Amino acid sequence: MKVVVDTNIIMSCLFKNGKHFRDRIYSESIHVYSCNFLFLEIFKHKNKIVKSCGMEENEILEHLYSLLQQISFTNETLLSKENRQNAFELCSGIDVKDAPFVALTLELGAVLWTGDKRLKEGLREKGFDRFFEIS
Repeated sequence: MKVVVDTNIIMSCLFKNGKHFRDRIYSESIHVYSCNFLFLEIFKHKNKIVKSCGMEENEILEHLYSLLQQISFTNETLLSKENRQNAFELCSGIDVKDAPFVALTLELGAVLWTGDKRLKEGLREKGFDRFFEIS
């Protein structure tokens, strides 16, 4: 199964109570994808991550490096113009910063793994219902 992860899922993996997220990322039953925009988002939220994780920065970086090795990254500018436009329209009025993740989901015929409830509700209202759910 192809699963596109967004930034909040990776951040959740880094928190001490994120074991169930990490277990899924390392699972052989899914293939995890994301777009390069994730790097910018992680860097942007670095201080929040360090503060919330309860670990030393070097330890967090080791965990992050290990997680990132499990993900196939795509430059979002290489996605089709049609999927980028559709994703922008879907995310408009919700959070357009999530459009790259939605575009990649459309491009790959994948499901989106996000913990952003507002995004999920907004996308569902617009007819998008391709989400990865942890049971």
